[in-house]
Amino acid sequence: MHSKGKLPGLESVGIDMCEDCIFGKQKRVSFQTSGRTPKKERLELVHSDVWGPTTISSIGGKHYFVTFIDDHSRKVWVYFLKHKSEVFEAFKRWKAMVENETGLKIKRLRTDNGGEYEDTRFKKFCYEQGIRMERTVPGTPQHNGVAERMNRTLTERARSIRIQSGLPKQFWAEAVNTAAYLINRGPSVPLEHRIPEEVWSGKEIKLSHLKVFGCVAYVHISDQGRNKLDPKSKKCTFIGYGEDEFGYRIWDNENKKVIRSRDVIFNERVMYKDRHKNDASNTEQSVPIFIDTDDVPDSLVTEPMVASPQLEELVGQEQCAAVRHTAPSTPAPVLRRSSRPHVPNRRYMNYLLLTDGGEPECYDEACQTGDASKWELAMKDEMRSLISNQTWELAELPVGKKALHNKWVYRVKEEHDGSKRYKARLVVKGFQQKEGVDYTDIFAPVVKLNTIRSVLSIVAIEDLYLEQLDVKTAFLHGDLDEEIYMHQPEGFSERGNKNMVCRLKKSLYGLKQAPRQWYKKFDSFMHKEGFQKCNADHCCYFKRYRSSYIILLLYVDDMLVAGSDMDDIRRLKQQLSKEFDMKDLGPAKKILGMQITRDKHRGILQLSQTEYINRVLQRFNMGDAKPVSTPLASHFHLSKDQSPQTEEERDLMAKVPYASALGV
Repeated sequence: MHSKGKLPGLESVGIDMCEDCIFGKQKRVSFQTSGRTPKKERLELVHSDVWGPTTISSIGGKHYFVTFIDDHSRKVWVYFLKHKSEVFEAFKRWKAMVENETGLKIKRLRTDNGGEYEDTRFKKFCYEQGIRMERTVPGTPQHNGVAERMNRTLTERARSIRIQSGLPKQFWAEAVNTAAYLINRGPSVPLEHRIPEEVWSGKEIKLSHLKVFGCVAYVHISDQGRNKLDPKSKKCTFIGYGEDEFGYRIWDNENKKVIRSRDVIFNERVMYKDRHKNDASNTEQSVPIFIDTDDVPDSLVTEPMVASPQLEELVGQEQCAAVRHTAPSTPAPVLRRSSRPHVPNRRYMNYLLLTDGGEPECYDEACQTGDASKWELAMKDEMRSLISNQTWELAELPVGKKALHNKWVYRVKEEHDGSKRYKARLVVKGFQQKEGVDYTDIFAPVVKLNTIRSVLSIVAIEDLYLEQLDVKTAFLHGDLDEEIYMHQPEGFSERGNKNMVCRLKKSLYGLKQAPRQWYKKFDSFMHKEGFQKCNADHCCYFKRYRSSYIILLLYVDDMLVAGSDMDDIRRLKQQLSKEFDMKDLGPAKKILGMQITRDKHRGILQLSQTEYINRVLQRFNMGDAKPVSTPLASHFHLSKDQSPQTEEERDLMAKVPYASALGV
C-alpha cells in the first residue's frame, strides 16, 4: 500500500521476522525430491521397519515381521517375530549373513523412532560396528519412505494372493514371505525396471520354478516313509519357497505341518479353496451333488437332507435348520444331462500371460529342451560370426576394472516361406554399464514410420522396385572407443583360459553405444558411396543417377531399397555385401511386423497386420471368435464432438497404433 502511494504519511519500516506471523501461519516443510536414486554400492544404506502386531498369529506363532531393504539393489529380507524385542537379534543374523555374502560392511541404517531400535544393546552394537543409525523425525514417516512403502507392498500382495488361494488368515506369514520372494525377482521402478536379485548378486536368475501360491501340490513320499502298496505321493498345498530356488514349502493338510521338498508335482489350476469344496462334497453324501451320467433311473426317491458339519460352517446353523424343515419328502423329478457346454473357469485366463512361450530363457534351459541340438547349432553359428569379425580378444582383467556379464537370447523366427529358423544371439547386460565410464552418447538408427509410408506411396505411384536386405550381426560392425571387458560366453569358455575375460574391440548387442557405433559405420559407408542423408530423417538415404534414383531406409539392421532401375539396386547390394555380412531377402514382403502386398498391374501397395492380430487372438484363446464387421458394437453412436478438437489431441491420436486403438 505504501508503494502505491496510499499511505503518504506512514514511514516504511522493514521487519526481518514476525514471530506472530510464524505462530499463525507456519506449515510443514516440503520433503526433498532428491535422494531417491539408489545408492552406488550395496549395503551403503539399509532401510528397516517393523510391521504388526496382527491379532491372528501365523502357523509358526508369529505376530510381527521386520524388513531390511538394501538401497542399492532394493532387495528386501523379511524376518518374522513373536515380539518386537526380537528385532535386534534378527538384525544381527541378517548383518552376519549379508556381510559374509558380499564382503562389504553396512554403513548406514535408516529406521523410525520405534522402541525396538532405541534399545541400548542395539545402539551399542551399531556404534561398535561403525554403523551410523539414522532415525526419522517424529511424525514424519516420509523420511523412511522406502521401508514404509515396502511394508505396504508386501502386505497388499500377500493379502491378494492369500485371498485368491482361499487359505485361512493363519497363513499370512507364508503369503508375506512369498510376496517378498516375488518382489526380489520382479522389475523395480527405482532400478529402471531391473531385477533386485540380479542387481544384488550380479547373476542372472531363473523364473521357471515359480508356482501359483496356494495351488495343489503332490509331494513324493520316500521309500522309507511308505510300504510297497502305499501311495507314492501325498496331496498337499504349496505355500512358498525355500532358501534355494529348487526347494518348496508345502503345507501338509493331514498332519498340519510345513514340509520342505523338491520332488513335487503341481496342479496350478486347482487352488486350496477349490480342493476344500471338492473334499467337502465328496466326504458328505448328504450334501446335494450334481449327477452327470446317462445311466439314471426314471425316478428317484430322496431321503430327508441332513446338514453336514462342513455345510453348517459355510452357511450357518440357522440356514441349515431351515433346510432340514423344508427337505422334500416326495419323489424327485427325473434328472437330465445338462446340454450346456462345459466352460473352464475364467480365472484360468489370468495365468495365460505367464505360460511358456516355447523359447528357452537361458543357456541351461536351451541345453535341456527337445530342440537342444538346433539351439547348439544356432549358438555355434553366432560364435563363428563373432570370432570371424574379431569382436574381442582374451586378456587379464585390469585392477579396478569390472567385467560385464552376458546372456544368450533365443528366438524362433518364421521365414517368408513359412519355415522356422532357430536364432541365438549373445547379448551384453548393458544395464551394468556406467555413463561417462563405459559409454557417453547413445542413438538408435530407426527410420520414422511416416517416412516408410511416404516412400511406399512413392513406390506405388512411380512403380518402383522394392527390395529388402538384412544385416547379419549388424552391431558387431561398430568399432568401440571405450575400454570394455566382458566375461566369456556361457558354454564357450576357452580351455586353459577360463579365468580370462574378453576385451571388446567391436560393439555387441546390449551395449548402450552399440546402435550408435553401428550407425556411424554404416553412415560413413553410405557417404563414401555418394548417398545423401534426408534432412527430415537421418535414416533415409538418397542417390540420383543419370536416369534413375535409389532410396534406402534403415531400421536398425533391416533395410528397404526402392529404385527405378534394378541394375542400380543390384550394384548397391554387391557393394553392401562386400562391406557387411548381408542377407538378400528379395522383394520386400514384411517390415516392422506389417505385411506388404503389391499389385503392380493396378498400381496398388497394401500394408496389413493380419499375422499380428491373429497371433494376439490365439494368445488370448479367441482364434475361433465370431468376427464382426465393425470394431464397435452397432448400438454405439459416434459424433464429431468425440473427435480430437485441438492440434495436441490430434497429434496424440496419430501416435496410437490402429490395433491398439481397437483394443487388441
